[in-house]
Amino acid sequence: SRKVEDVISSLENIKNIQTKSDESLSVVIIEFTNEADIDMALNDAQRKINAIRSDLPDDAEEPSLVKFSLSDMPVVTMGVTASLTEAELYDLVDQKIQPEFSRVPGVAQVNIIGGQEREIRISLDPNKVEAYGLSIPEVQQTIAMSNMDFPTGDLKTRTNKTLIRLSGNIKTVEQLRGLTISSKDGRNVLLSEIADVQDTQKDVDQKSTLLLQVLKQSDANAVEVSSLIQSKIDEIQGQYKNENVLVDLADDTSIFTLEAANAVIKDLFIAIGLVAFVMLFFLHSFRNALIVMVAIPSSLIATFIGMYVLGYTLNLMSLLALSLVVGILVDDAIVVIENIHRHMEMGKNKVRAAYDGAAEIGFTVTAITMVIVVVFLPIAMSSGLVTDIIRQFCVVVIISTLLSLLVSFTVVPWLFSKYGKLEVISSESFFGKIIFGFEKMLDKFTNWISGLLKWCLGHKLMTLIIAVVLFVTSIALLPLGFIGSDFFPASQRGKFLVQMELPKDASIE
Repeated sequence: SRKVEDVISSLENIKNIQTKSDESLSVVIIEFTNEADIDMALNDAQRKINAIRSDLPDDAEEPSLVKFSLSDMPVVTMGVTASLTEAELYDLVDQKIQPEFSRVPGVAQVNIIGGQEREIRISLDPNKVEAYGLSIPEVQQTIAMSNMDFPTGDLKTRTNKTLIRLSGNIKTVEQLRGLTISSKDGRNVLLSEIADVQDTQKDVDQKSTLLLQVLKQSDANAVEVSSLIQSKIDEIQGQYKNENVLVDLADDTSIFTLEAANAVIKDLFIAIGLVAFVMLFFLHSFRNALIVMVAIPSSLIATFIGMYVLGYTLNLMSLLALSLVVGILVDDAIVVIENIHRHMEMGKNKVRAAYDGAAEIGFTVTAITMVIVVVFLPIAMSSGLVTDIIRQFCVVVIISTLLSLLVSFTVVPWLFSKYGKLEVISSESFFGKIIFGFEKMLDKFTNWISGLLKWCLGHKLMTLIIAVVLFVTSIALLPLGFIGSDFFPASQRGKFLVQMELPKDASIE
């Protein structure tokens, strides 16, 4: 471990090095800074370790380097049980079930966690080995040479060609026990005479369990991979019904993603409902409400074009941006259509009102939209850890906001010029009573705000003192502990993880 640590410590952009040394195992974990090129660092580390390979113990296996990132986390974790012994279950999963899952489109790797692998254990009797004039390396070599399968050539005739293969695989424990190790004075010495051969299981170093972890390919869709894996689970359970194989889906990361996507759809419908409410209660127009309800999805769906071009996916950041931007998309359409409606009330026809209303308010709407763009664009173009996390969020907000500006200057005026109309709702109708009752409440609220504004203008010093006190106390909420702070908002995935650390001398039981 020390030799590996010393040689890799010269790599650039290293943030932290951790080493865990166990019996017959050394794990060195290198954490790089945000500026590091991981692929280049991996190659450099490989070259440096190859240079000290001769300094490592002779019986040490070839050091392996693995690059780990959050994208390498398993998308699906499954528990496998069956009415089989642990060794039989391990063989079934290792030889049949794991390859089935590995062939699912989008799957990069399927790891088997836990379980007890079958092991043929040969316990040599040193006294008997010595009595027959044998050595342990000689016995090992004889067993290895007797358990081989390789081609030896071919047999050719005028009409055909036959491949010849030496099949020397040992298939049963009895075959292994009857293996001839040597011949002394015309007598064959069998392995069973000098050793005890047992069909056992490998010793485990953790609680016996069996899990399958599915890792997706870097460009694969986690939701699609999860769906295909669940279909494969049903197929495998039906295929091995006689063995009572049960594959339990222990963890599925796509559930949280789908919940986030459904939250965006929910926010979209809420936004559309609020827009319809505003249009109806303030402009007294069902048609205007419908026009704006068309404009919102137009901007939102068109955002997927920009995401596709940039190679973005529907992940936590992009979905969060879509959820937030729904409210922003409403603003431009409402402002434009309200101004067009005002021009209609001035006596203009709907085509002229649509043109003049959009042209008159154009600069104002552009300024409102660009305020959002100039906030998020510098963040998306900067570098650093925070930017890497929220870059997709910022870009999605920018794209959808600019598209809402485009829609408000094109789709909204065009729809109004075709279907716009001044609607008069009677105060005696059912909707009329509700709308005019709302306007009376709104007038009262407006008068109260106006009175408050007049008081503030008449008591400027007192207003300033109150504003300063409110500002100072709001800032003091953080250090006084009334509110907390977070680097990144916590998300609730509806699950928890328990980790237990036992004393190093604790037994498996």
